[in-house]
Order: sequence, then C-alpha cells, then structure tokens
Amino acid sequence: MTQINIIDTTLRDGQQSMWALNMRTGMMMPVLADLDAAGFEAIEFFLPTQQLKKMIRDLREDPWQWLKAGINGVKKTPLRLHGGYKPHSFSRVPASVGKLLNQKMAECGLTVTRTSHQWNDYEDMQEEVDELRKLGIETIVNLIYSVSPRHTDEYFVARAKAARAIKPYRICFKDVGGLLTPDRIRDLLPKILGAVGDITLEFHGHCNNGLGPLNVLEVVRQGITHIHTAIPPLANGSSQPSVFNVVKNLKALGYDLDVDVSVLRPVEAHFTYVAQRENLPIGMPAEYDQSLYHHQVPGGMISNLHFQLQKVGMEHRLEETLEESVQVRAEFGYPIMVTPLSQFVGSQAAINVIVGERYKEVTDEVIQYALGYWGKEAVKVMDQDIRAKILDRPRTKEFLDWKPVDLSLEEVREKYGKHLSDEELLLRVYVDEEAVKIARQAPPPQPYLSSQEPLVQLIQKLTQVKGLGYISIQKGDFSLVLNDSQSPGGQK
Repeated sequence: MTQINIIDTTLRDGQQSMWALNMRTGMMMPVLADLDAAGFEAIEFFLPTQQLKKMIRDLREDPWQWLKAGINGVKKTPLRLHGGYKPHSFSRVPASVGKLLNQKMAECGLTVTRTSHQWNDYEDMQEEVDELRKLGIETIVNLIYSVSPRHTDEYFVARAKAARAIKPYRICFKDVGGLLTPDRIRDLLPKILGAVGDITLEFHGHCNNGLGPLNVLEVVRQGITHIHTAIPPLANGSSQPSVFNVVKNLKALGYDLDVDVSVLRPVEAHFTYVAQRENLPIGMPAEYDQSLYHHQVPGGMISNLHFQLQKVGMEHRLEETLEESVQVRAEFGYPIMVTPLSQFVGSQAAINVIVGERYKEVTDEVIQYALGYWGKEAVKVMDQDIRAKILDRPRTKEFLDWKPVDLSLEEVREKYGKHLSDEELLLRVYVDEEAVKIARQAPPPQPYLSSQEPLVQLIQKLTQVKGLGYISIQKGDFSLVLNDSQSPGGQK
C-alpha cells in the first residue's frame, strides 16, 4: 500500500481561512499534545509577518508567546513556518529584518517554511531559498494554480521547471481559490509531476467550491503522497478538507496513513466549543458554484467588498462589482487571485462602481502595481492603455524613484533603538512603536478552559490559573469549593 503523509494546517491556514487569525494562544494550548500525538508529518503553525500584526493590534497579545507555547507543547511533530524573508513587493521592511525574523525561527527549532511568489516568479526567489538554507531553514515553494487564458498547461509546466531549478526542499501545488476540479487534475497534474522531477510535490487545496475533498483523492491517485488537511471546525468552508473525511476515504481506497484520527476528536470538540462560545465561524462543506470560475473572487473577499459597498449605501451593487472585477482582472493581465493581487483587483472594481467612471480614482497600490513594484510581470501583461490611464496622474511621480529599503541590521537598530531585544525590534519594525509596550504588558497566556473537559482535568487547570482565590463547581447534587488562603480575601 502507498504511504500517504498528512500535514496539518489547523493552527495556520485553517484558522486564517475560517477565523481571520483570531485564534488566541490560550485557545490552542489545550490541544497541542493531541496534535502532537496524532501522527502528522508536520504541523503548519506560524505566519510570522501577519500574526505579529494581528496578535498585537487586534488580540493585544504577545505573538512570541504563541511561538513559545507551540514549541513547549509539541515535542515530536515538526512545526512549520509560512512565509519567507524577502519582500516580493512594495515594502518598507528591510531584507535584513526579514533575515533576523527567520533566524529567530531557526533558533527556536522551526526549520521548514512554505512560501509563495504571487506571480510564480521563481527567479525572484532564488536568493531567498539560498539565504534561508544558510540560516538552517529549508523552503517549500508554492506553485499557485489559477484559471485564465494565460494559465495554460504550458504555463504550469514551465513554472514547475523554474521552481525545480532553484532547488527547493519541496514544491507545493497550491489551489488557493478552490478552482481545481478532478478532471483538470487528471489532465494537468501528470505534466507537473513530470516537470518537477525527483523533488517531492505536496498538495494544498481549499474547499471554496465544495470540491476540495474530491481533489485530494484525485491528486493522490495521480501520485502525490503529501497532502494538507485541517481539523473541523477549522476545515471545509474556505479552508482545507477535513482530516476525518480524507483519512476515511483514502483508507477505503487502500492507501496507508499513520494519522490516528481518534486522537483528534477532542481537538474537534475543543475548537467547536471555542467557536460557539466566541461566535467564530464553523467550517461547513460548500456548495458548488459555477460563478466562482467567472469572477474568481475568494469568499472572504466577497464579504469585504459587500462591507465596502455597504458603507456608501451601494450594497445592492455587489453583483455589478463582481462583474467589474472580471474586467479589471483581465485589464491587469490576469494576475493570480491571491493576496495581495486579488485585493487590488477587487478594490479597484469597487472603486470603479462607486465612482461611476472606470479608473477615475485608483489606490496607491494600483499605481505601484502598474509600475511593477508588486511583480515585474505586471508591466508586461497589463492592458497598456489601462496602464497609461492609471499612471496619468500626479500621484505617480511620488513613486517613480522608489527603491526597496536596504538598511543593514546595524542601521535598523540605530534607527529604532539599540536597547530593544531582537523580538522587540521585530515588533517595532513590522508593527509599530506601541507594539513593544503591548507585548511587554500582555499577561502570560492561560489555557482556554472548556466545560467539556473531564472534571479532574478542569480542576487541575483551574488551580494553575494565577490570581484565582476562590473556585466553586456545582452540578446537580455535586458541589466543590476551593479557597486559596494565600490570595487576598482567601480563607483556608
């Protein structure tokens, strides 16, 4: 029997796709031991650049506590990063700071990362792969799937060969928009497998169009042995397929898997409880929607477009905006609908509809896009009349002489503060000055307590929470009261 290896995405893309990175450190802490015992090949765990900002600004937590909790709680299963260090876009973060960030990850024991270039431009990634390897981090590069007149079989074969040429640790065939179908996989994937040669190919697919679980079965039939899944309620929806569904179906087809799904049932119960209590989404299988192949706007982004239109009283024009996004994407040269390019397309479509005149107003990012700062390929593939219209405004002059920030680490420390630790310096550069204060004042994370836990385990965790001087538990005729005589007001 062929051995199939599973990489878990629950704590990274699962929660990013379903909960917009709103998982607190305490929410994941109670399930780390179960995840570690399940038999995953790896656990995708940390998205440094985005989680630094999210956890500081929205959750008011120290993101380094997330990292430390994971390292302390997962002993056997390798934890993975997501993201590289080199900005492949308009960025004000020096590459030296990105290298420091990855150096800290390597020092913590995270030695594999998976990362993308939004244009599948692997020539632009060669230096990054080499430099990360010197830091002790191997790179899995994404080959991102898309649908357009440009994204032909020949395109993907050529890009797969280019990815192989930079000698990454692995390549990951990534269906970010949930656009693949079993028929397309049967036609395209053998060609990609032939192009990547002896480099291991992983598969990472989303369930936006309800076909994610079927696509996993088909890529395995075609020869992929490393696949990504998530655990409900952070599976399905716009996330990855459920590990329970995938393991059951692959075993029925005769494949061999080491994952023990029985160990993961408490994880599902825990996160379902958290979702219900915190009013967070629960992933459900999506219905097939043919219109997705027309506009290709991700589900989460559709919600954002609706919100933008609602602010100006035009929410009834959402369908018109989605139609406009089809035209904008074509004029932009059919960029892959992946962050941040998909946001540029969607936002410009909304602006065109709201203003009532196409490209009368554009965002700074769209000007930068037309100048090639978000990928040099854009300049070649854009509609040149639209590009000229975008750039024909005074604001363009402010970006013409822009160069990537190229400060050494010593210069960065001089600019932001020599007294800062490495972790504080990274927060200062990636987030803002207040981030250091927020991280310093954030209390240590405490495990999120669930009423579904065994009573003895619940009591044990409650007694470990600092500052609790009185605990009372009642259920039916059962009553338990605990007092801490050392706490203010506590009685023995």
